[in-house]
Amino acid sequence: MNFTLHQLQVFCAIAKEKSITKASEILSITQPAVSIQLKNFQQQFDIPLTEVIGRQIFITDFGNEIAEAAESILAEVKAIDYKTMAYKGHVSGKLKVSVVSTGKYVMPYLLHDFMNLHAAVDLEMDVTNRGSVITSIEKNEVDFSLVSILPDNLPVNHLELMSNRLYLVGNSEKNFKAKQYGNEVFKNLSLIFRETGSGTRMAMEDYLTKNNVEYKQSMTLTSNEAVKQAVMAGLGYSIMPIIGIRNELEMQQLQIIPTKGFPITSTWYLVWHKNKNLSPVAQTYLDYVSSNKKSLISDHFSWINSI
Repeated sequence: MNFTLHQLQVFCAIAKEKSITKASEILSITQPAVSIQLKNFQQQFDIPLTEVIGRQIFITDFGNEIAEAAESILAEVKAIDYKTMAYKGHVSGKLKVSVVSTGKYVMPYLLHDFMNLHAAVDLEMDVTNRGSVITSIEKNEVDFSLVSILPDNLPVNHLELMSNRLYLVGNSEKNFKAKQYGNEVFKNLSLIFRETGSGTRMAMEDYLTKNNVEYKQSMTLTSNEAVKQAVMAGLGYSIMPIIGIRNELEMQQLQIIPTKGFPITSTWYLVWHKNKNLSPVAQTYLDYVSSNKKSLISDHFSWINSI
């Protein structure tokens, strides 16, 4: 056999995505180039790696075994690259991070300078819902996670970063003239909620329950971005983290409704499993954030204090 590393990369992408088109997008090469590499790779085996039914490509059982072996080979090659960089004195390796959906407005700013300082570090960041983030910690699939509410019944270490402030917001169609409203304002508002388990929803429900607030629930959506778009479209109101609506406030697409008891505050935490043995890359990143968090927050998030 005489397959190349590039062919292994192409086949792994196809096996993962079950699509020539998606594989080409991930690899940043043309679809014909992906098809040619797959054909050349297949020719080295007497047993089919794939089969096409209709317009859908499927990986055979044998193909799945080859894909698994290919992943191991590519991982070993990557490990050689990391060891070479480490021998030269560079911090190298993979940094794996999972982030709750609202955290996408925070985490990139905690990574940007670190990644520039350490070009040999490969970043893998998954932005998803809180349930998946907690699972990724529990299964030891990531080095760190960014959450706004610490997980229950899961032993974690954490680094406190900054406050997460939530406000009652609506679009700009209605004029709220009072300097401050009481909780009676909720009676005439249809509220849009995040999905069950979301940190934002947990903070929202905690406030509404503790204060015996009467409200109407209009819908449930599964991301902060979806809630934001729905509020801007006039489908209802919501309690949202200020971190994700700065531009919309400045463009007057959204407004904060001044309400007694707001903002609701929680805290952004960088967390990792208590029993995790941090890799050199992960430890270097933790040291970086611990040492620089004040300047990072001041440089990128001081605007929050002016709201």
